[in-house]
Order: sequence, then C-alpha cells, then structure tokens
Amino acid sequence: ISSFRPFSKHPPCPKDVSFWISPDHSFHDNDLMDLVRDVAGDLAQDVKLVDEFVHPKTGRASRCYRINYCSMDRNVTHAEINDIQDCVRSRLVSEFGVTLR
Repeated sequence: ISSFRPFSKHPPCPKDVSFWISPDHSFHDNDLMDLVRDVAGDLAQDVKLVDEFVHPKTGRASRCYRINYCSMDRNVTHAEINDIQDCVRSRLVSEFGVTLR
C-alpha cells in the first residue's frame, strides 16, 4: 500500500532543456536534479530524462530533460518559469561545461 502524496490543483508548466555533454566533464542525472532544486525550490515538481543520444561519429552524448514546474497554492506564469529556466540553463553551462542545444 502506498501512502497518499498531496498534489497541486494548479496546472504544471513543463519546460525542456537539452544539451551536449562535454567529454572533459562528468555529468550525472542527480547533478541536474540538485541544480534545479537549488534554483527553483519547491516549484520544481519533477525532472525526467526524455531523450538520450550519442552521436555515432563524434561520440558526444546529448540529453534532453523535461522539468515540470508547479506550485501547490497558485498558478505559475510562463514569464516566472522562463526566468527560472534561464537561470538553470546558464548554471548548467557554467557548472558542468555543457553545450546547450
């Protein structure tokens, strides 16, 4: 039996982020999850890997993640979430050396 988990009555605002991972840097899924939680706090509902690709010639890995933003007590605006997403994207580049797609 699973326990009850509260859910929001307000709609989520999903955003995708995709990037190439530099072979010089190590990257784990939890790195992105920690970064998103640090930037968005409780507005980040979940982070899921939706696509993964390795280029056959260069060997570079590409990943695409879907981040669902949602508030338990209000509707979030796209403008508000876009600001958070921009911060996530810039920190990905600065902290993990990825190349955004």
